[in-house]
Amino acid sequence: MEQRIEIDGVGMRYDKYGSGSQEVIVMHGWGCKASTVDILAQAATGNNTTVYNLDLPGFGDSDEPTSVWGVDEYTSFVKAFADRVGIKKPVLIGHSFGGRISILYSSKWDTEKIILVDAAGIKPHRGAKYYFKVIPFKIAKKILPLLAGRKRSAAIIDKWRRKAGSSDYNNASPLMKKILSKVVNEDLTDRLGLISAPTLLIWGAKDTATPLSDAKKMEKRIPDAGLVLYPEAGHYSFLDRPAQTQAVIASFLKTR
Repeated sequence: MEQRIEIDGVGMRYDKYGSGSQEVIVMHGWGCKASTVDILAQAATGNNTTVYNLDLPGFGDSDEPTSVWGVDEYTSFVKAFADRVGIKKPVLIGHSFGGRISILYSSKWDTEKIILVDAAGIKPHRGAKYYFKVIPFKIAKKILPLLAGRKRSAAIIDKWRRKAGSSDYNNASPLMKKILSKVVNEDLTDRLGLISAPTLLIWGAKDTATPLSDAKKMEKRIPDAGLVLYPEAGHYSFLDRPAQTQAVIASFLKTR
């Protein structure tokens, strides 16, 4: 059932399924919405669960944040949502960006279980190619206003960003572009060891957005973690292997 809630002036849309005692919060990746991860929400439904599948602020039919949020602000918002609806110890399911929130949440507050699906949270290694792109851009941002004026330089820089940026960046609003630039540079590696809840990692071996090396690092650093790997799947492994994902999640939630 579709519902809405407002927290600190930010309206959020979410779907609610079931009415069981095990309470699950599902969070999608960047540029997506609740319907994208509905397979994950449905997989958690029916095991004496109540499932909340969120359109995170800035996505789907939810309001954008009121300022430039980082992972901490998104996580605090989800915690405020849990408190508002009376969830004390949730199961968290997070894909990609939703995985970032799940990691930080579970390192700070009580969670029953965590399912990380091709989760973000580990800052990628930057090779020489990256710095050859970034350093000239940063220099240009400082010099162009002096040479071409503020207005013209802003147009040139914006055009440069659109050409070099990812589709996630190019499709975002001005505020969400600033938020994306902030969250992708936040490294949560040091939070992994603080997670005490049983953790299931579901990963596509051919994921290029959050590579398999991230999954292995999470499995090693989270005290009670296990990895399910799909050899031919990519970043949306749950869409590549829907039946298998549903079976794995249902089994994990049944285990006490």
